[in-house]
Amino acid sequence: MLTFNFSPFPELETERLLIRRVTNKDINEIITLRSNPETMKYIPRPLIKTDEQALEHIALIDSNIETNEGINWGITLKGNPKVIGLIGYYRLKPEHYRAEIGYMLLPEFHGKGIIPEAVKTVINYGFNDMKLHSIEAVIDPDNFASERVLQKIGFIKEAHFKESEYYEGRFLDKVIYSLINKE
Repeated sequence: MLTFNFSPFPELETERLLIRRVTNKDINEIITLRSNPETMKYIPRPLIKTDEQALEHIALIDSNIETNEGINWGITLKGNPKVIGLIGYYRLKPEHYRAEIGYMLLPEFHGKGIIPEAVKTVINYGFNDMKLHSIEAVIDPDNFASERVLQKIGFIKEAHFKESEYYEGRFLDKVIYSLINKE
């Protein structure tokens, strides 16, 4: 079975992006991301509206990193420390050499290729450093932008679960995409 060790924390870099650890200094950006109904449209989680909730979210991210149960990064543009998105492995399944990737980006940065760039980098980390065999992404079936990103990178649709999750008085469908490490 795999074991993970996220210490020291791995900062990732692309041509345009620095993908780094989220800190308490990012509180305003976390609120901006997680309080935005547009950003959270396809993420069935409560909106974060207060400093306290944002600090709790950052503490949860830190706790998962410290216990090697998950890893999340803030997405920033090189030369600008402001977090414009989040990306990470939210559910680790070491016994199956598999993890679930998730990501979000402020709407004003959509359509600029930032998420595909970040996802490819985090996938490389997952396959090469974490030694994952497969990576899954669970998305809302109406999230066509995320679906396009995943398909473009090579993810394959594995399943469509009908009304498999109950959130805020509604049953929600979810679609699972996966990518297998061919190397």
